[in-house]
Amino acid sequence: MPKIPTSRLARTAKFGGLVAGQSARWAGTQLANRTRTPEGAEAADAKRALALADELVTQLGQMKGAAMKLGQVLSTVDFEMVPEGEREAFKAKLAALRDDAPQVPFAKMRQVLVDDLGGSIDEHFQEFDAEPVAAASIGQVYRATLHDGRDVAVKVQYPGVAEAVETDLRNAAVLLPLVKRLAPGLDAKAILKELRDRIGEELDYELEAQHHRRVHRAFRDHPFIMVPAVVTSMSTRRVLITEFVDGRGFAEVQKLDEAARDRFAEICFRFFYGLLRRERTAAGDPHPGNYLLAQDGRVCFLDFGLVRRMDADYLADERALARAVIAGDADTAFEYMSSLGYLPQPDTFEAERILGQLATAGEWYFTTGFRRLDPEYVRSSMEISGSPASPYFEDMRRQTIPPQALLLRRMEGLLFSVLGELRAGADWGTLALEYIADEPPSTDLGRIEAEWLAARPRA
Repeated sequence: MPKIPTSRLARTAKFGGLVAGQSARWAGTQLANRTRTPEGAEAADAKRALALADELVTQLGQMKGAAMKLGQVLSTVDFEMVPEGEREAFKAKLAALRDDAPQVPFAKMRQVLVDDLGGSIDEHFQEFDAEPVAAASIGQVYRATLHDGRDVAVKVQYPGVAEAVETDLRNAAVLLPLVKRLAPGLDAKAILKELRDRIGEELDYELEAQHHRRVHRAFRDHPFIMVPAVVTSMSTRRVLITEFVDGRGFAEVQKLDEAARDRFAEICFRFFYGLLRRERTAAGDPHPGNYLLAQDGRVCFLDFGLVRRMDADYLADERALARAVIAGDADTAFEYMSSLGYLPQPDTFEAERILGQLATAGEWYFTTGFRRLDPEYVRSSMEISGSPASPYFEDMRRQTIPPQALLLRRMEGLLFSVLGELRAGADWGTLALEYIADEPPSTDLGRIEAEWLAARPRA
């Protein structure tokens, strides 16, 4: 495994070299374009954008830490300068950075455990399996047994990654010129600030433990949703210990029959939108690796490092925007898009076009009636949302993503992709109305959950 460069100088040099080299090559392309036909210049720009995209993926992947996480989150942004035929592949490369996690020998990970918990491993654990059961961008997960017999998952942060992440976060602004070249309409400065805030929080496992406990309390004793309990007394800034849940992973769930996949998918939908509606919490990492189908039929949800507590007024306005789109109310949808911060210069947009754009992009979610999703439908929907062939492309490239909406949009996009990978069927529009418009439960699972909510003691 390549060593994670931890010194500020080394990591700053990586960022600086990436930006300087690509800036020079981009300038060279623009100079050469003066002698090219318009078609030739456009093709040269596309080729240069694709080369920049590929190098961005390569460099972020080599750096790990926050650089790697930046790439994962940026995978939800539409980079309109990347050629249309290559755009989804580029975004997939960014998203795949999560799966290219470093493997660190247990001897080094053991030292983090000893330093943070104090004493020896045997003092804290009856058994500890040194083979990791999972790996992510900033840590590895092990299975262990406490002396009281509890089976636990132990997430341990990579040694040196904290320093690497902090340096990456300081240097993130260096990427602004590259991000702006690939996505001219994006408020890159505001987005990178939001990423710095969220990723900085993710580095602190004590803060993640707080998020995790809040979500656990919100779904304690839920009839079909499970969130493992945190072992608070043993969790530190670099070590997070939770109840271990044995279950089937996403790849196994994909092989189940339609009824089982549909049930799993509806539970995923209800978990993320229920968490958002009732707890005002956007969970920004609905990655397939964070779901398990437990032996008792409940779906277990993991990893609450990348979350955002939403402002009540902002979230209420997002819901009002969705209701306006569903009602076909162009003027109201335009007003909310403007006030929420999606339209940097509102006077340059037309209300009817904004409504058409939103209704087209969110068709699966804004339209009632049974629909079975699949990966091709998800891909085509995302291409409609950002492809130069879209009739709304010029409008979209002049819009931006408000920082508070970044994890919200990431949650929606990744969940949509997961539902497509499951080839799941449901009346998604009617399900959405339960959370957008407080409509009554529309399925058996919804009614079961409503009974549980009604019987739950008031906080």
